[in-house]
Amino acid sequence: MGGIALLQIASEFLGTHDLARVLSKTVALLVGLPLLVVCSFALFGWSSRKGLGLLGPLFAGAVVAGLFFAGLLETTRAATFSLTSVRAGSEPYSQWDVLRVGFTMGLTYFALWALLFVLPVVAESARVRGLEADKLRTLAELAQLRSHLEPHFLLNTLNAIAGLVSEDPRQARRLLGNLGDLLRDSMAPGAEMETLDAQIEWLRRYAQILETRHDGHLMFRWEIGDGTPRALLPRLLLQPLVENAVKHGALMRVGGGEITVRTQLDGSRLVCTVEDNGPGVPNGSTRPGAFGLVSVRRRLALRYAEAGSLRLESSPAGTRSIVELPLELGASS
Repeated sequence: MGGIALLQIASEFLGTHDLARVLSKTVALLVGLPLLVVCSFALFGWSSRKGLGLLGPLFAGAVVAGLFFAGLLETTRAATFSLTSVRAGSEPYSQWDVLRVGFTMGLTYFALWALLFVLPVVAESARVRGLEADKLRTLAELAQLRSHLEPHFLLNTLNAIAGLVSEDPRQARRLLGNLGDLLRDSMAPGAEMETLDAQIEWLRRYAQILETRHDGHLMFRWEIGDGTPRALLPRLLLQPLVENAVKHGALMRVGGGEITVRTQLDGSRLVCTVEDNGPGVPNGSTRPGAFGLVSVRRRLALRYAEAGSLRLESSPAGTRSIVELPLELGASS
C-alpha cells in the first residue's frame, strides 16, 4: 500500500509540478495510512467476533475512510500554503475538489486494504468450509455404505446357517456363535480404518463359517506378505470381494472351489488380491446388481480419490479382484 502511494504521488508531481498538492497528499498518506490499517483491522476483528458478516462493516468502513481522508486532506492542504509558492488567493482547487479527492483516496486505500488482507482470509475460510463440507459428505456416504453392507452380509450369512438348522443343529449353533462374534466386531463403534491383520483375522472367522456350510466344496488359502499386517485399510473392505469370489466363483466350480487371499507390498502401495478358481466372468465384466464390488469401488474413491483402485482380472481358470491403495501403517501392537 505504501509503494502504491509513493508511485501515485511521484507520478502526480511529475505531471503537475504542484508542490503544495504533493506535500498535502504525502502528509495525509503518512498520517492516514497507518491509522486506516489499524482501524480497519480492528473493525474486521470486531465484526468477526460479533458475527456481523462482511458487507455491512466493509461498507461502513469505506464511508468512514473516505470522510476521514477528505477531512485530513483538507487540513494538510491548508497547512502547506505557507510552505510553497501557492497562496490562498491563488489556490487553483476549490474546497469541494480537495474534499472529493480526499474522499476518493480514502475509498481507494480502504479497498486496497480489503483486497490485500480481507479477500485472502475470506477465500481461505471458504476453502476450509468447502473441505469440511466434503469431509462431512464423505463420512455420510461411508456411513451409508456400511449401513448397506452389514445387513447385506448378515442376510447372506443367516441364509447359509439356515441350511444347517435341520441337517446339523449342533453345527448350526456353533456357526451362530461365530456369527455373533463377527457381528460384534463389525458393528462395534470404531475408526473407519483398521489394520490388515485385524481384517484378516475377521475374514478367517468368516471363512470358517463358509467352509463349514459348504463342507468339502470350499477351501480358503491365506498368503499374507511380510510388512502387510500393520497396513491400514478401510474397515470390512475385503469382505464383499471374498463373498463375491465364493458365491460367483469357487462355488460355481464342479467338485469344489478354492479362494486365495493374498497381500503384498509394492513399493509404497498395499496390494490385496482375492482369487477364486471359478469359471471366470465373461469379458471381465461384473454381474448386474453386484453391490459388493460397487461398494468397494465407492469406498476407495471416497477415501483415496484416484490413488485407490479395484480391478478385475478374469479367465476360464478363475477371477482375481485386486485392490491397490497407498500404504499407511498403524501402530505396532
